[in-house]
Amino acid sequence: MASVGTAALVDWIHRFRDAVTAKRDWLTELDSAIGDADHGANMARGMDAVVAKLEAGAPATVDELLKGVGMTLVSSVGGASGPLYGTLFLRMGMAAGPVTELDATALAASLRAGLDGIVARGKAEAGDKTMFDAMAPAVDALDAAVAGGADLAAATAAAAQAAAVGRDATLSLVARKGRASYLGERSAGHLDPGSASTTLLFETLAQATAESS
Repeated sequence: MASVGTAALVDWIHRFRDAVTAKRDWLTELDSAIGDADHGANMARGMDAVVAKLEAGAPATVDELLKGVGMTLVSSVGGASGPLYGTLFLRMGMAAGPVTELDATALAASLRAGLDGIVARGKAEAGDKTMFDAMAPAVDALDAAVAGGADLAAATAAAAQAAAVGRDATLSLVARKGRASYLGERSAGHLDPGSASTTLLFETLAQATAESS
């Protein structure tokens, strides 16, 4: 697969909504241990709103599609998840521009811009036990795969695998950001819910690109 068009991106969003819905109770269980116990419900509600908007009419260009997703998440998801995921998609759209498809390099660049937006908003770093710990390795793996000549399906699969490794590594971390940081050492021994939903994001991206290839 040489590029991903708006139809494949819409498929990705639908797949992410379905994954979040299927894993809602698990995400909430993770969040109940170290957070506000609302991550699963918040993400499911937000993605339902996103899909409803897309079903009413998907934009023709990548930037409008992704920015629309971002704005919907900001307005419909509570807690930290809405602003962070919203920023991810808004920055992705801004980086993508008014095009109808993204090649591997452009997709990687848009995701890098999204990650940079999350860092700017949340000030997270590696090891803070946040969604950054899954997202940064995923984006790095995507960049490395693209630089090595991998096609989109292989590159996004590598990104999904890296996200899962990053997610699992949060189990032993002591949180330094957000509500979980209030627990101190007691936050160790629990997966970070944001890194868990981030892994779903990259796993469904890999599925959508594989299906379109």
